[in-house]
Amino acid sequence: MLSMTDPAYDAVVLGGGPGGYVCAIRLAQLGMSVACVEAEEVGGVCLNWGCIPSKALISNAHLLLGARGAGERGVVVEQTTVDVERMQVWKDGIVKKLTSGVRQLLKANGATLVRGYGRLVSPNTVAVQEQTGGEQRLLARRAVVVASGSATATVPGFAFDGDRIIGAREAVSLSQIPRRLLVIGGGVIGLELGMVYQAFGSELTVVELTPDLLPGIDPDAVRIVERTIVRRGGKVMKGAAAQSWSLDADGNCVVGVRSGNAVLDIVCDKILVAVGMKPRSSEIGLEELGVRIDRRGFIWTDERCRTSVAGVYAIGDVSGPPMLAHKASKEGEVCAEVIAGHAAAKDWAAIPNVVFTQPEIASVGVSESQARQAGHHVRVGKFPFAALGRAMSLGETEGFVKVVSDAETSRLLGIHICGPSASDLVGEGALALEMVAAAEDLAMTIHPHPTLGEALMEASAAALGHAIHIVNR
Repeated sequence: MLSMTDPAYDAVVLGGGPGGYVCAIRLAQLGMSVACVEAEEVGGVCLNWGCIPSKALISNAHLLLGARGAGERGVVVEQTTVDVERMQVWKDGIVKKLTSGVRQLLKANGATLVRGYGRLVSPNTVAVQEQTGGEQRLLARRAVVVASGSATATVPGFAFDGDRIIGAREAVSLSQIPRRLLVIGGGVIGLELGMVYQAFGSELTVVELTPDLLPGIDPDAVRIVERTIVRRGGKVMKGAAAQSWSLDADGNCVVGVRSGNAVLDIVCDKILVAVGMKPRSSEIGLEELGVRIDRRGFIWTDERCRTSVAGVYAIGDVSGPPMLAHKASKEGEVCAEVIAGHAAAKDWAAIPNVVFTQPEIASVGVSESQARQAGHHVRVGKFPFAALGRAMSLGETEGFVKVVSDAETSRLLGIHICGPSASDLVGEGALALEMVAAAEDLAMTIHPHPTLGEALMEASAAALGHAIHIVNR
């Protein structure tokens, strides 16, 4: 039970990740008193061991590969080495700046940061187990927002030990580059981190259970990334399952991988388990309150972030896919505005997705096959970066921009990019879909020259049959 000394707020946000801290800040901006409960560091997975640190390492990998390949462009780099210790200090500095910035923003906006593990004991009460061992209870007069995020999924027989068998958290903080790295999982996390260490010198093997890498991603783009891994000396095993592992007499990891009817022994130094993330919805009191949770662990929410229990809201990874930081942040804003009584809802047209492989892959909207399944008569325009002057000057000509449109209305349905700066270019595609743009809108928009963005203009023109810098088909 609450006591007279237990603090009360208009809203309590359970979790300080990219969904939770954004929600808390927006609630405070809307004039509400709010507490944000976080057991670890603010910023969640994204800032501390996910998006930000991995992209820092990816940036260094890109820099290293660029230096090694600059000779044909007339810039000769005599020697390239990776100082792992210095790199980790640099990466950690970025993380500390960002997490410190989040703490300052919470304070500046009037939100209270409460350290500890939070658990709902009623629809309007959160018990916080403090790091000092004590417990306090927080009253939420109007709402509790569950923003507990996600955790690394595991594989039977490959329990994390922080040494030989690691997850993404350990992979972004390795003190040495493994000579041989085996990645279990050919999804986003596995390929992003696997390709980083391949660039740093690791011999890479990717084991993927399904028939294809990056399930759900445009297959033309996936083929380019897979080809890049193989060209750089890596091995890709699709339709294969890692079944067991052991140490040999020399202390090497030996992983038994079933491929077809055979079991192959793959020798490596580190095993990175990267089979995705799972929602953190258990052991925080939701089941006891009767909050509706599906069999995968995701909390059911409506378009206003409300759960099945009045006064309890959920946002971010725990509320369902796509499990993306930018989706969580936008939901945090929507949720705050709903709680404050504003007219707000999750009514966006599409959410962009990015895979920071080499080259990058970015998409927004539906694929060709999804568009056809939805009953559209589809027209596709595709423009290769190899035909773009700016891509040539950057020395990054692999990949393309693909525009999927409705043949009858010309409405844009999806945009898929594989190539340099795909992560930055896809924002224009997201805006186009949000504005219900047609292929003509992108084709007729004058893009600056020479830039990578011209590929969006040309691909849209190709969908209409009048691209200038490629032969129309």
